[in-house]
Amino acid sequence: MQAAEEEVLLGNVVLYPTDTVWGIGCDAESADAVRKIFKIKEREESKAMILLVADQEMLQRYVKDLPEGFEEMVKQQERPTTYVFSSPQNLPKEVIAEDGTVAIRVVQNDEFCHRLIRQVGRPIVSTSANISGQPSPKTFADVSDTIKKRVDFVVNWRQDDDMASKPSRIVKIEADGKLTVLRE
Repeated sequence: MQAAEEEVLLGNVVLYPTDTVWGIGCDAESADAVRKIFKIKEREESKAMILLVADQEMLQRYVKDLPEGFEEMVKQQERPTTYVFSSPQNLPKEVIAEDGTVAIRVVQNDEFCHRLIRQVGRPIVSTSANISGQPSPKTFADVSDTIKKRVDFVVNWRQDDDMASKPSRIVKIEADGKLTVLRE
């Protein structure tokens, strides 16, 4: 855990198990580190990435207007859900989508990922550990050697898990407070 935290704080890119699939991550406040991820994934910089936060308090530092009752909504979710917000703040432009939104997930049910975010003290980028356009790896064994070689650090945790996982659900919070499901 400490090595992963140090790598993130140094501005490096890590390959790590998230609360969903294996991901490539970095300090979300480091524009240089975020640009490295775009290069590793061979991904267009116009495509936004998901950020992971540890709790509501951390989320409030990066989103201006949280809808009323949001904390309760997060507690009641049955699976990891990423929310798209239209009022980001205190984040580099590299993690904000072209339409001015930011996608953030509060990590609740993954001890490693939650502790890593808490120790770093800032959001961590979470994007699937694949070259853009290729399938998301369901297990560590599915992560390509290309990705493993391009990142700065590979977390040695849950690499033997063979239980396939899937990406998070993505929901956009509309201006009127209604939810629009973008990915089930």
